[in-house]
Amino acid sequence: MAGEAENSDEVNGSSSSIPTSQKRKRSSVSSGDGAKKRSLMLLDSDLLDCPICFEPLTIPIFQCDNGHLACSSCCPKLSNKCPACASPIGDKRCRAMENVLESIFIPCPNAKMGCTKNVSYGKESTHLIQCSFSLCSCPVVNCRYAGSYKNLSDHYCLTHPDSECSDCFICGLSFSVQTNISDKILVLWEYKKHLLFTVECFEETYGVNVAVSCIAPCAPEVGEFSYNLSYTVNGHTVTYESPEVKRVLQVSGQTPQANFMLIPRSLLRGDLLKMKLCIKSRS
Repeated sequence: MAGEAENSDEVNGSSSSIPTSQKRKRSSVSSGDGAKKRSLMLLDSDLLDCPICFEPLTIPIFQCDNGHLACSSCCPKLSNKCPACASPIGDKRCRAMENVLESIFIPCPNAKMGCTKNVSYGKESTHLIQCSFSLCSCPVVNCRYAGSYKNLSDHYCLTHPDSECSDCFICGLSFSVQTNISDKILVLWEYKKHLLFTVECFEETYGVNVAVSCIAPCAPEVGEFSYNLSYTVNGHTVTYESPEVKRVLQVSGQTPQANFMLIPRSLLRGDLLKMKLCIKSRS
């Protein structure tokens, strides 16, 4: 992360012993009402990482009596014993380092995609889940395209207009869904909001799990959705109503642990599934 220092000669002169390959630049911004903001340069960002697990430090940060640091995740794993000096660690907070972290902001990893937000150090992953510029992967098999959720919709319509495993719908209206279990995934395109949804089938020994997802970040502008899914055969009906459509950046292909409809194997009639689906906007 690039930044500038008010006294760059002093900073550079004091770091001549640091190898060039380790000099990753990050900027920090101090803020406050009427306070003067300064940009500083940190030549060794490893100082902001936990010395135990080497992951970015996050608050709370703990220190032993000798000043050695450890993150909150590492302390229990170390049985609250400092690996550097064997002193107890895990009870005493390092407020000074916590204050340093709170003053450091870095550009969003999606800055090149258009995001202009600065993110607190160590919280990039949390921001990426909600960033509207986060990369979403095309759910079509063997397609390697990734882009923002808006561009993904355009890509899908232009690149896969004749996909056999696709369908179009409008939020709030019930529609028929027909897919083969062996296809594993059916891509749905919402006509008004221009969003991609998927219906995934996971075959198990006891039956088939069916899950609905939206390929988009958890950004406020995307909105939230609920859905109702039903399957009927020979007078038997299985219905599943979910208050939330899970929003994901890419389909994982892994059997869901929650939020899915189970169709017992005794109700299956071959490979074809004919269902009714209604996806509603909650916002």
